[in-house]
Amino acid sequence: MITEHTAHEPDPNPQPLSGTGDDSLPGSEPIKIETRGLTFHYGHQQVLFENNLDVGANRVTAIIGPSGCGKSTHLRVYNRIFELYRNQRVEGKVLLDGRDIFHPEVDLLELRRKVGMIFQTPTPFSLSVFENVAYGLKLHYRMGRGEMAERVEGALHRAALWDEVKDKLNHSGTALSGGQQQRLCIARALAVQPEVILMDEPTSAIDPVATAKIEELIHTLKKDYTLVVVTHNMQQAARISDYTAFFYEGRIVEFGLTKKIFTRPDRKQTEDYITGRFG
Repeated sequence: MITEHTAHEPDPNPQPLSGTGDDSLPGSEPIKIETRGLTFHYGHQQVLFENNLDVGANRVTAIIGPSGCGKSTHLRVYNRIFELYRNQRVEGKVLLDGRDIFHPEVDLLELRRKVGMIFQTPTPFSLSVFENVAYGLKLHYRMGRGEMAERVEGALHRAALWDEVKDKLNHSGTALSGGQQQRLCIARALAVQPEVILMDEPTSAIDPVATAKIEELIHTLKKDYTLVVVTHNMQQAARISDYTAFFYEGRIVEFGLTKKIFTRPDRKQTEDYITGRFG
C-alpha cells in the first residue's frame, strides 16, 4: 500500500477561517472538524482544491454538488479511509477537536472509532445481526458477554431497529431489508461510541419508506453526534441539514445555513444549481 500525506503539528489555537465567510460557522457555534487548505490527488489528477470548511458540533452538515465534484472524496479524508487505496495523496490540515488527524501520534484505529462511516450501499457482514453490531466492540474493547449484549441492544435502539430485530438477533444481517441493513450498519457504527458519523449517499440504494426512517434517525442522532452527509438529493439536504456546502469541480463554492443556501444563496452558481438551471 502506497499512501502519501503531509503531517502537521496540531494548532493549539486554531483561528476562524478568513475570506468571504462562506466556509466558516458563526462565532457562537462550536466546531468539531476544521478543514484547512485541503487538496487531494488520485495519482497525478488533482480532485480537491484548497477546501476550507468548518463542521459544527452536534449539527448536520450536508455536502451537495453534481456527480464527480469531490463530495465523497472530501468526506473520506475525515477518517483517512482513503489510505486503504494506492496512489492517493492529501495535503493540508483536518483538525478534529483542534488536533490534526495526520499527526504522527494519532492512532488510526482510534480515529476510525471516533469517526464512523456509513456507505451508499448497505454493507452488513455475513454474520448474525448481533455479531454485526458486536464486531467493532470486539475490535476496540475488552468486555464480557453481558456488557456486550447491553451495548448491542443500546445501539440497535439508537438506530431505531431494535423492535424490528429483537427476535432475529441470531439471523443473518444480510437477510434484512435494504433499509434495515442500512440501519444495522448505523447501529454497528454507534456501538463503538463515535463522535462523528459520516454518511455517503446513505439513502440512495433504499426505498422511500426506508429513506424517511433514515432521515428521521438523522434528526435524532444529532443530539449526541456530529453528522456529515453527502447527498445528491437537494430536497433531502434541505430537510435534514443545519448547514450545507455546495461543491463544484473539487472546490467549495458556497457554505452556510441550509435555509439561506436554499433561499438566498450568495453565489449565482449556487442558485443555478439549486434551481436546476445549472449547466
